[in-house]
Order: sequence, then structure tokens, then C-alpha cells
Amino acid sequence: MGDHGDVAADKRGNKTVQDLLLSMAVLGVVVAVIYVFVPHDSKADPVKQVGYSVELGQARRDAPFKVAGPEGLGPDWRATSVQYDAADPGNVRWHLGMVDPEQEYVAVEQSNGAADRFIGEVTRNAHRDGDRTVTAGGLVWDRYAGKRYNALVREDEGVTTVVLGTGPDAQLMRMAAALRESGGH
Repeated sequence: MGDHGDVAADKRGNKTVQDLLLSMAVLGVVVAVIYVFVPHDSKADPVKQVGYSVELGQARRDAPFKVAGPEGLGPDWRATSVQYDAADPGNVRWHLGMVDPEQEYVAVEQSNGAADRFIGEVTRNAHRDGDRTVTAGGLVWDRYAGKRYNALVREDEGVTTVVLGTGPDAQLMRMAAALRESGGH
């Protein structure tokens, strides 16, 4: 009797390749079934819209400052995120994120916390654009420029309001002009 180790190795090697091909075929069938039976719409709007009227109302009733919310922008401005955080009375925050008609991000941020820290955080470290200011909604806003966001910033009576976004200044100014402040105590 001789050593038949080579024969066993060849059989095992062939079996491994065969198993691999069989496994890939089974996986392919599973993927095809998932693709066919799981609903998907490549033409669907990827923006998940949210309502914000309840949170805006709560913030206006509760915040120690007048809370800014947009009015009259139209249905092509869609809210995508909203948050009101009053856990720290010395750093109350209001956030409303939207997608504008050109599919650019525009947000309103407000806080009664430390202005420099707040501005740096929400704008992702944008910096004041020299002495450049713009007027929107009858108010003067400082312009900030950054790698991720540009912003319009206004500080008034211990409250910082920031309108920031990825779109052109015209859209930031449009949002700033649409803001109406109310509430606060």
C-alpha cells in the first residue's frame, strides 16, 4: 500500500472550489429575490420631511428668548430636522433644518449661551467675513464664511441667531428675511 495523500488533497481542493461556486450561486439567488420583492423607488424624493409647528410652539412658550421661525417660504422649502433643548437654562437651543428649492441645506440656530462658542459649533468653525454685513428682514446680519457652511449671524440682547447653509447667500438672506420672532419670557 502506498501513500495516497495527493489524491485526497486533490479531491478536497476540487470540493472547496465547487462549494465556493455553489455558495456564490445561492447568494446570487437570495440577492435577486430581495431586489425583486423589496420595494424601491429610484425616483423617490430622498429628503425625509418633518413637521416643526409643535416644536416651534413649545419653544416659543418655554424659551427665555424670542424664538425665530420662518413664515411665507412656500412648500418648496422642506423641514428636515427640528430640535428644542432647554435642559440648561443658560444654554437653551433652537434648531430648524430645511432643504431649499435648489436642494441646498439651510438652518436656523438660536441660543442664549456663549455666542462665540455657539457660532463656532453650529457653523463648523466658520469665521467672520471681515466687516461684511447684509440686511435681511430689516435687520443687519454679520456674514461668516466657512469650509462647510456660510452663515448670517445676529447677536441681540443675549441671544445669538444664526442662519447657515450650503447654498448661496441669496438663500440664506431669503431665510433670514422670512424669520419672525415671538414668545420668550
